[in-house]
Amino acid sequence: MLKLLTAEQTRQADNYTILQEPVSSIDLMERAASAFVNVFQERYPDRNKGISVYCGTGNNGGDGLAIARLLFQEGYSKVMVTIARFSEKASPDFLINYSRIKETGIPVREVTYSYDITSENADILIDALLGTGLNKPLSGQWQKLVQLLNSLKRRVVSVDVPSGFKAEGPPEADSLILHAELVITFQRPKLNFLLPESAASIHEFVVADIGLDESFIQTIDSPYLLLTEADVISCLKQRVPFSHKGTYGHSLIIAGADETMGAALLCAGASLFAGSGLTTACIPSSGLTALNSKYPEVMALLRDKVKPGEVEDWSKYQTAAVGPGLGTSLESKKMLEASLKKIKRPVVIDADAINLISSHYELMQLVPEHSIFTPHVKEFDRLFGEHKNWWERLDTGIDRAKTLGCTIVLKNEYTIVFTTSGECIFNPTGNPAMATGGMGDVLTGIIASFLAQGYSPRDAALLGVYIHGKAGDELVSEGSHAVIPASELLEKLPHTIAVLQKSVS
Repeated sequence: MLKLLTAEQTRQADNYTILQEPVSSIDLMERAASAFVNVFQERYPDRNKGISVYCGTGNNGGDGLAIARLLFQEGYSKVMVTIARFSEKASPDFLINYSRIKETGIPVREVTYSYDITSENADILIDALLGTGLNKPLSGQWQKLVQLLNSLKRRVVSVDVPSGFKAEGPPEADSLILHAELVITFQRPKLNFLLPESAASIHEFVVADIGLDESFIQTIDSPYLLLTEADVISCLKQRVPFSHKGTYGHSLIIAGADETMGAALLCAGASLFAGSGLTTACIPSSGLTALNSKYPEVMALLRDKVKPGEVEDWSKYQTAAVGPGLGTSLESKKMLEASLKKIKRPVVIDADAINLISSHYELMQLVPEHSIFTPHVKEFDRLFGEHKNWWERLDTGIDRAKTLGCTIVLKNEYTIVFTTSGECIFNPTGNPAMATGGMGDVLTGIIASFLAQGYSPRDAALLGVYIHGKAGDELVSEGSHAVIPASELLEKLPHTIAVLQKSVS
């Protein structure tokens, strides 16, 4: 997995690379500028567009000056630079790039007040004003300049981070940030890029590799990690000769009610399509016809005929998923309580099971060790208390996963897996087309399937979130899906898993 870094840790990686490669700081800046320009050219190939590069006088501004020079060399003929000299300070590398750009003939205007900018005709603004050195909200001339640039409603491409944006930590109330269409960031995504608050100021980000020392980065102490496809392939198992349905486990899906059988069908179907050898759905009798019609491969355990607490042979189930469409009635509570008392293996707890535990927290002590919770943000807050922002949820998730001895999967654009060892792992797959009803039910079924197949809870959660998102990405990449129904995604699962398994050595 890739370590995710704070701004200070990234500076440590910069310094280590400079010393150990070795490379001068100005040459590393040139490398970063070149990486930026490579991405920029792919996204904005029209050399006739007007480009205005706004630079501060620190290293982010030095990046901007180098970028302007390289763009000009690549044939972008309408490049100009604006330098905001709101301070007498300037970094040494900024000064070197300042002298270099003076030799190019690129127009450079310098302003000491935001109101000195009386016109701006460029099509694209490149934001190289402040970078990650900011540790407080914008004020004074910086605030006025960003307000002005936001008011222009132009395309903005930010260098590393948008000006005013905190790379990590809780957002400041009502903080002003330059709105970026694209952020081209260096080496790693910033932690706050992966949290929903970033959507207000960042439409998209792209990570550009600038050759920082990866071996050093991976030694840095950080609980924050980014899941990669290589990680998934390394723990995914092949289906082997002479195996049979018993080899791949038996999942019990306790889900659905008279009016919410869809959730049970999606969850059970996902268990089936993700490879569980056997799947049994514990459902009301009213859902039997629907189950038999949709998934004849799935067995039924009818709740109104055989209560979970009365099932004698729980040992035949390798895991259970409980909650999708279950409801929060007194009968549902009794069912959940009876099931948790009987199950002696890790289970997946989702949806109404989470809501029932939130309302009757004494049920938490019945949850088997190493189980997996799969809340969305509202369910997370019901279970663990209200939070002011997503950064607080990261702290809570890390703490509660360790203290409960359970894995927590917090569903999000970048779904977060909190492990019992204190890891906070971000999943990169998935897309907005998946924002449809039933997607969480499918994810629960996938994770239960991997648990039944013998994966550890940590690996089952990581495989589940990655493959769930990757199936959605594949459907979108095929070009015919602006919106993905959950039922279509689960039927994509065998293909997605098969493609990944081809890479397993």
